[in-house]
Amino acid sequence: MTCFRSRWALLLLVLPTAIHAQEARIQCPGENTVEMRYCAAQSWRQSTDQLKRKLPKPRFEQWQEATRAVCAHAYASYKDGTIYPQLVVGCDDRLNRALLKAFQPLNDLP
Repeated sequence: MTCFRSRWALLLLVLPTAIHAQEARIQCPGENTVEMRYCAAQSWRQSTDQLKRKLPKPRFEQWQEATRAVCAHAYASYKDGTIYPQLVVGCDDRLNRALLKAFQPLNDLP
């Protein structure tokens, strides 16, 4: 019975550590495809949110349509590959950031 209790005590000590070990946060830029996709999406969301604040809604929607079409065309040869979504999102993000950079010389005027 004592051996049984000591095993439970050991399990209770180890279990919280094991649970916390699984909660590791993704460090960008990522070390595998899943992490790299996640990081690319995070970066794209950030640049998209910034553009939403800079552009009127109709212009922003036009921008999104144009960048999606251009990026899809640029990476069309990868369409059936597992890396395609990451390439397209990365392309959208780079174009967003290029436009955001264009606002800088204007002292960030909307």
